[in-house]
Amino acid sequence: MAAQVFLDRLQARFKTAITGAHLDAIDPWIEVTPQSLVDVCTYLRDEPDLQFNFLNCISVVDYFEPDPKKAAKVDFQPHLEVVYHLGSIKYKTSIVIKVLLPRWKNDVPGNLPEVPTVSGVWSTANWHEREVFDLSGVRFTGHPDLRRILCPEDWEGHPLRKDYEMPLEYHGIRGR
Repeated sequence: MAAQVFLDRLQARFKTAITGAHLDAIDPWIEVTPQSLVDVCTYLRDEPDLQFNFLNCISVVDYFEPDPKKAAKVDFQPHLEVVYHLGSIKYKTSIVIKVLLPRWKNDVPGNLPEVPTVSGVWSTANWHEREVFDLSGVRFTGHPDLRRILCPEDWEGHPLRKDYEMPLEYHGIRGR
């Protein structure tokens, strides 16, 4: 299917839920609103001529510059981008879905941003979302078992955030 036809089809169905796209990129991507994520993903999985039935991974890009001098020169507002890599095994095609989130919900530091879980669309999302929650600090609403998967349950912070500071010690054990 031609890229523009695909995009037009999604925009016709989901209207303002599709907030951006770049289908000529090496990894073609579509940006969707957090509230429309599950509907768009279900559609991409279930449409007979699309069948994006494989979730390769979920990752997060932290658009944040901790150095004040460098931060003054960047051309973006700090935010997180949750990135879903999807594949259609039948059609040997792939697409990337992006969801932009604030770094902190309601701009309150420590209050994790939220996006709905897609674990009901692809069961493998269960583990991917737990990893993202643990390391990047994104809460997946509706997730059946959202808890840390790599760090201990009592670990403070999210190690892949650009403003994360490694603790000097953990349970009396010095780390540095």
